[in-house]
Amino acid sequence: MRKPLLDVLFMSEKRKNVLLMLKDGPKETKTLLYSLKTTRQALLPQLRILGDNRLIEHIDDSYQLTTVGRLVVEEMSTLVDTVGIFDEDIAYWGERQLDFIPSDLLKRLRELDSCKVFIPEITELHEINKKFFETSKRSQQVTKVTTFLYPNFPRIYSEWIERDIKITLIISEELFAKIRKDYRKEFLQYFNSGKIELFVYSGNLNFLSFGFNDHCAYFRLLRKTGEYDSKELLCCSPGAVKWCRELCDIYKENSNPVAEI
Repeated sequence: MRKPLLDVLFMSEKRKNVLLMLKDGPKETKTLLYSLKTTRQALLPQLRILGDNRLIEHIDDSYQLTTVGRLVVEEMSTLVDTVGIFDEDIAYWGERQLDFIPSDLLKRLRELDSCKVFIPEITELHEINKKFFETSKRSQQVTKVTTFLYPNFPRIYSEWIERDIKITLIISEELFAKIRKDYRKEFLQYFNSGKIELFVYSGNLNFLSFGFNDHCAYFRLLRKTGEYDSKELLCCSPGAVKWCRELCDIYKENSNPVAEI
């Protein structure tokens, strides 16, 4: 009796991995055996099932996807990548407000690969993520969409400016009012350096902050209840940086540039 196709795809780790490997092109049997760290006796029955379901074909000593197999694996790999993001910490994702992300980017959330949830030490609750700060010092630019300032923001921004890093800040109207009231002197100095540009977003920002540098993207998100906890998400990969850059650009395009404090 033939297995349902979903069982063929997901009820065997070996079958799933074979299909994902063949997405990049034909592979010899010895390559599959080496990559999967398995034996010929264990692999051949799984290859036979994939062949019987017309997902792969055997040519000489190599296997490749059929046309149907390519269509199926394209969709399958998208699902696997998306599930992989959530699988890292499903409780974190399930508790977060994500409606600030436009639907087209939300569908591409899988591009935030190599993510890790951080819980800062109590003594570091009000400090910027160390890895993001350090990688920023090796970057040409830092972009942030934020609703708050860290208590030690003068040291952070001064060090970035001294390192000739371009800083783009997209902030809430409430934070802009606070800057003009309490931190006007500091931001006038930043403006005079020519290394910082400021934008004000007039809509609702239902998150704490997110941003990127040349190496990493980071997020401090609210819980669905609107409450804040200390968990931070850091994603260090080219795909994550590109995804976050697109998100920041959307907020920047819908913000007003600040000409003077």
